[in-house]
Amino acid sequence: MAKAKAKAKNKKLTPTQIEYQSFAKQREPARPVFKNCLRAFFVGGFICLLGQFIQSFFIHFFNFTEKTAGNPTAAVLIFIAILLTGLGVYDKIAQFAGAGSAVPVTGFANSIASCAIEHRSEGYVLGVGGNMFKLAGSVITFGVVSAFVIALIRWVIRTLGVA
Repeated sequence: MAKAKAKAKNKKLTPTQIEYQSFAKQREPARPVFKNCLRAFFVGGFICLLGQFIQSFFIHFFNFTEKTAGNPTAAVLIFIAILLTGLGVYDKIAQFAGAGSAVPVTGFANSIASCAIEHRSEGYVLGVGGNMFKLAGSVITFGVVSAFVIALIRWVIRTLGVA
């Protein structure tokens, strides 16, 4: 299927363009997939380890339970991600780690903060408020719809007495 699409796409190209594409493909450097996976694994693991340390801090010093320490831990991770984004450090981490820096809480905070920073010159309402959810809006929408569908399925199962 992919080859058929490639052939259909190549039919629209001139012979010179096809020759250039094959020339460019031969000269394209190989991507270090294994090295990128290791970087993503270790940086993502470090972010999760940091979250675990923060949670343990809340449990031991503020007498939270494991269940109640989750919310303040997420809030601290979000704050750290937004602070690092504002200082320009999170982008360097993301360049190095790739997908490893997209750990859900910190990656989501980074996406919202970076959009807000990018559009702050347009004003707070139309710039920051209007653009900060461009990237994150689809994630929020998908999360809300998914939660509704799962809750509906769970309600139907409990109402029918299946589980």
